[in-house]
Amino acid sequence: MPFSEPAMLDPEARQLLLEVAWDSIRHGLARGLLLTLDPAGFPEPLRAHRAAFVTLKHFHSLRGCIGHVEPCAPLVLDVAGNAFAAAFRDPRFPRLEPWELDALTLDISVLSIPEPISFRDEQNLLRQLRPGVDGLILADGAARGTFLPSVWESLPRPKELLTHLKAKAGLPGGYWSSTLRVSRYHTESFGS
Repeated sequence: MPFSEPAMLDPEARQLLLEVAWDSIRHGLARGLLLTLDPAGFPEPLRAHRAAFVTLKHFHSLRGCIGHVEPCAPLVLDVAGNAFAAAFRDPRFPRLEPWELDALTLDISVLSIPEPISFRDEQNLLRQLRPGVDGLILADGAARGTFLPSVWESLPRPKELLTHLKAKAGLPGGYWSSTLRVSRYHTESFGS
């Protein structure tokens, strides 16, 4: 089955999404509320239902990362909501404070539709993973976790990445089951 590549966003659409993400964070700092937008006022590519993640870094250290792996809203609304959530609702971090804004960087990753990977066993799965290319979703029962392709930068070996992804999903590193499901996706990433 061919892999579903996301349609590339033009520079203007990327810039608009970055502005929306920053506006959402500034609005959250000023009012404590999510920025409300009408998607009808944006170009068609930003009105399409697409999944995205927003990653915040403060002095190059992770400060928040929230997103969706399946499309659930117009892209512009998904980015606005995820920027707000990354700044104020990521359970790993305290709420963003105004003094952090000057050293904050923001990256948006727009995802392709996830595609299931067929595999016989863990070794077969590991051979199919493409470091630096694949974002992964691992699921078994209620356990679920995902890593964006950028995680390969800190976990470059497939076995190591898979072990950490299992832990993120709440499973032991050595866990294996015939009901384990893994899907891959690509991202179009950009930031400021």
